[in-house]
This record gives sequence, C-alpha cells and structure tokens, in this order.
Amino acid sequence: MLEGAKREIFTPSLIFTMENLDQYILANTKPEEELLHRLERETYLRVINPRMISGRLQGKLLEMLVRMMRPQRVLEIGTFTGYSALSIARGLEDGAYLDTIEVDDELEDIAAKYFAESAYGGRIRQHIGSALDVVPQLGEVYDMVFMDGDKREYPAYYKMLMDGGYLRSGSVILADNILWYGKVAQPIAHNDKHTEAIVEFNRMVVEDDRVDNVIVPIRDGINIVRVK
Repeated sequence: MLEGAKREIFTPSLIFTMENLDQYILANTKPEEELLHRLERETYLRVINPRMISGRLQGKLLEMLVRMMRPQRVLEIGTFTGYSALSIARGLEDGAYLDTIEVDDELEDIAAKYFAESAYGGRIRQHIGSALDVVPQLGEVYDMVFMDGDKREYPAYYKMLMDGGYLRSGSVILADNILWYGKVAQPIAHNDKHTEAIVEFNRMVVEDDRVDNVIVPIRDGINIVRVK
C-alpha cells in the first residue's frame, strides 16, 4: 500500500498534488521573521541562481534542529546570502557561535548587511575563502556542520572534517542537496562532476563505520550524519 502510494505520487498527472502539499506545509509552518523575508526578496532581485537560498522551510528546520541539539560551535560551509546562517544563529543559545564560510566574495556584502541588522548577528563569524583552507586555519572542533558549499567538493569536505579532528563523538553533519534533483538515482551524464561527487559522498558516508546516517527527502534532500 505504501509502496504503491509512493509510486503514484510522482506520476506527472499528480504533480499538482505535490505543489498543493508544499503550499499546505508552508501554511502550517510558523512564518519566518521579517528580516529573513527581506533577505530572500533581495536575493531573488540581485543574485544569480537565487533558488540556492535555503528558504523558509529549510530555515525553520535548521533553527529547530539547533534548538533541539543545543550545539555550542557550528560550522556552515556555503553562506550564500546568509539565510541559513541567520536561521542557525536564531536557534543558538547565548555564548554559542557559528563560523560560516563562503568562497564567493561577491556575496559577502549582502550577507554582512543582514547579519549586522539581525539581533542574532553577533553569534555569526563570517569568513571568505575555500572551506578546505579556512577550516584548518580556524582549528575548531564543531558540534554541528551544515554543508551547503560546492557540491564537487563534498567528498573533500567530508574527508577533511572526519580525518582532521574537527568533529567529536556526537557531532552531526547536515549535508544539503544530497538528492541533486533526482540525478543521483539516474545514470550519470558524461562530465557531470556535481552528481559524481554527491554520489561519491553518499557512498563514503554509508560505508563509513564511524558514523550513522539517514537521508531525509526535504527539498533537495539532506543527509543527516552523526559521528559515533
């Protein structure tokens, strides 16, 4: 019964049902704060590929997970315009902080502006550069990592975090876009480095005896990885 329903919901004739479900979910989820609404609007007006923004549903999920886990040190790989960073910071306790890293310096000013306006901006430490360079320079041990940077670097991010001493027992990695528009379940096109890297990352995680994991199909998929 469940398997049949699962197959049916993805048929073209029922695509409208998925859209209706999305609308229902948003209508029954607490609204975002006005600052985040303004940030999302500016992102769509000023930035190439604005759909990369986390958005309301994922932002509320991140905030909720942070409140539940109560991490003291959080790392974000891929700031973009700062929506997810602000959502994480909103959930942090006093004294906790977020290191957020973005390789594209053209996005720095937008994120910095909204961090400065936010009541939670003091919990955010903004860095520009490759995470593969910045994380070793910071030398921190993190309780939670939100991975949303260059998909081609996901295997390298994972190896760095797990082998470099930047996580502890109980630390959690939240890796975003892990289903990559469904491409991970299809034959990989020639020279599709993004899909290749995500498939490799998922393989590395599921074969790694040091962690437990589950993939949650929210938006484009999140791989939730917990260090044993």
